[in-house]
Amino acid sequence: MPHSVPTEPDRAQDPLAFLAGGGEATRLILARDWNGHVLGPPEGWPVELKAAISLVLNSPESMILSWGPELSFFFNETYFPLLGPRLPWAMGERFDVVWADGWAQAKPIIDAAFAGERQRFVDLPWKLDTDRGARDTWWTFSYSRVLDASGAIAGLFIFTNETTDRVLSDTALRESEAQFRAFAEAVPNHVWAARPDGYLYWFNQRVSAYSGQPMEALVGTTQWGAMVHDEDRGGAAEAWAEALRTGRTYETEFRVRRSDGQYRWFLVRAEPVRGADGAILRWVGTNTDIHERRRQAAELERLTVRLEEQVRERTADRNALWQLTPDLILRCGFDGTINATNPAWADVLGWHEHELLGTQLFDLVHPDDRERTREGARQLSQGEGHARFDNRFRRKDGTYRWISWSTHPSEGVINAIGRDVTIERERAEALAQAEEALRQSQKMEAVGQLTGGLAHDFNNLLAGISGSLELMGRRLAQGQGAEAERYLVGAQGATRRAAALTHRLLAFSRRQTLDPKATGVGELVAGLEELVRRTVGPAIALTIEQPADLWPVLVDPNQLENALLNLCINARDAMPDGGALGIKAFNERLDAKGARERDLPTGDYVSLCVSDTGSGMTAEVLERAMEPFFTTKPIGVGTGLGLSMIYGFVRQSGGQVRIQSTLGEGTSVCLHLPRHHGEADTAESVQPAQAIPPATQGQTVLVVDDEALVRMLIVEVLEDLGFAALEAEDAPSALMHLRGQGRIDLLVSDVGLPNGMNGRQLAEAARELRPGLKVLFVTGYAENAVLNAEHLGRDTQVVTKPFVLDDLARRISHLVSGE
Repeated sequence: MPHSVPTEPDRAQDPLAFLAGGGEATRLILARDWNGHVLGPPEGWPVELKAAISLVLNSPESMILSWGPELSFFFNETYFPLLGPRLPWAMGERFDVVWADGWAQAKPIIDAAFAGERQRFVDLPWKLDTDRGARDTWWTFSYSRVLDASGAIAGLFIFTNETTDRVLSDTALRESEAQFRAFAEAVPNHVWAARPDGYLYWFNQRVSAYSGQPMEALVGTTQWGAMVHDEDRGGAAEAWAEALRTGRTYETEFRVRRSDGQYRWFLVRAEPVRGADGAILRWVGTNTDIHERRRQAAELERLTVRLEEQVRERTADRNALWQLTPDLILRCGFDGTINATNPAWADVLGWHEHELLGTQLFDLVHPDDRERTREGARQLSQGEGHARFDNRFRRKDGTYRWISWSTHPSEGVINAIGRDVTIERERAEALAQAEEALRQSQKMEAVGQLTGGLAHDFNNLLAGISGSLELMGRRLAQGQGAEAERYLVGAQGATRRAAALTHRLLAFSRRQTLDPKATGVGELVAGLEELVRRTVGPAIALTIEQPADLWPVLVDPNQLENALLNLCINARDAMPDGGALGIKAFNERLDAKGARERDLPTGDYVSLCVSDTGSGMTAEVLERAMEPFFTTKPIGVGTGLGLSMIYGFVRQSGGQVRIQSTLGEGTSVCLHLPRHHGEADTAESVQPAQAIPPATQGQTVLVVDDEALVRMLIVEVLEDLGFAALEAEDAPSALMHLRGQGRIDLLVSDVGLPNGMNGRQLAEAARELRPGLKVLFVTGYAENAVLNAEHLGRDTQVVTKPFVLDDLARRISHLVSGE
């Protein structure tokens, strides 16, 4: 049961007096329940044990006592920290239980002590469990036997101290020193160490290698000082003495002699290493070779001086350029605020700099160019410069001059140089007018060349038409109506041939109406084969070569048929005594080189080639083969529009024509047409003419054409269909009808109308008055604008003169009914 510590008066008679002075260790002994313990209660312990415990409890050293065969474990307060969490229960416990984790190592030592050996261990490594701290520990201790009255060994005194912290500290210090020396040898600098008084006691190998002397010869200060350049030695020594006196960082630059006698500049720097108390333990220093850096710095200084001289010179040049150049120089903000101008502004535009500073640049720009100029400034604000930007600037006298600017954004402003190009532009405009006049002259010359053949063709056609009509009138007057039909058919045939001739002319001018469709070239060639065979005759052997997987193309199939037939006819004419005619179609993918040779974009094309073994062409004829009106045929045989018509059609379809010919061997003409990515339209079977449904009550059509005869014919067709017809000879007359209240279901208008408004403009005005109005354009030649996708659509169509009246009637009926 627990006991209390005896007071001083009771100690002589108290059996627990031996516990006095033990402090917290005594409390642990008294707090333990000793009943059942091998030693029994403390009052009955042997005198030898009590004396030994009293010695342990009152020792200022860390001390333990192991008593009896069981090695009961006793310790004093100084030993407490070594036990960690074992402290509360360790007092009186068996040694092998308290230090179970170290028992395997302790038992041989204890056995040796009981055998009479006296041992002392210094920094003995000991592995323990981690409940008390580090697993790897170190201890210094000694064992002394305690004898009883009979001289037998009763127990062991153990003086012990844990030295883990010191061992680890010493180890770390040794490792640190080793690391320092390894680092000092690894760095590319000289490294050295000195005592607090400045005595140099260690250098790395780089110092020895540089000086050519071993480290032993360098220690101290004399030899090292002798290596410093005479001019630098005094300053270096002063700086070192000041550092030793103040304890501040040592840093200076001086020259050190190399083993070959040459001196190099070094940055020498040392830091003091202090102990825990702040006292300097040693100095560690480095010497960094800065010879090259100082040389470069000197060179840089020389270059800087030279650069400053050049800047001054160039600034003077720039100022001279600013003052003397005839070009305008401008600096302004992106908002147009003028920051600086050169004197050329006064010479070119009459404005002096003081009149322009702070004003708005855009106020000087011609109103028609102002918005474009603002957009240019916005692009500059986004970092986009202009190699050339032309606009008109107002002179002080109110006139305008064309200025061509080169601009560049920099540091939030626009830098610009402008040149007056007014005279240059006037000359260019005059040259363009002269070229246009020349082209017109050449065109008139070409028309003159065409007159003979073209007049011959048209006179023949007009003779056939007029003769047929005259005979038809005679037969009708004679009551021979059946005979009139033959002359009617003849007149209609001549009319169709005249229309074909005008289409050839329109193809040359690239103004004919094309109806592009996805077309299968293979099917088209196959469909023409029989006609070509009949046309070229039996004396010419025809071969056709084309794969089954030809790509479709987007062209007007009728024009492609005409082009192919025309080429075959030309080939036939080149082989009057017979020969071989070949038609070949194939897919072709043009790379950059092939496209460049054919003057086409890269991509997929279908090539259609017609080759003959005829007379061929000379180089001069080949060069002019596609010129309009050029022909080698006799006068009256051809107009020279065949190849020109083909060229115009192919180019309008996005393709190219190439001719190869050798005199006496033959000619090959290839049409290269862009591939269409889609399915080819299937040929529609010829259907019997469908009856044209009559108009419903009240449906009205407005007909506008300046040709009274054409207008009469269209009105006759409308009235036959049951439509009410309104007539107008020009757009102003038509607008009067359109502004009225009457019903109008369809506008039929010629494209080329007199009195200032054409058919397209009339249609646009009509739809503003009557939204959704349907329009049918009737034209002798279709202007390109009429054919644009934005002008044609479901409610807008075009028909080309001359037209078949039934076709016109059917087109009108379908438009009005919305079919």
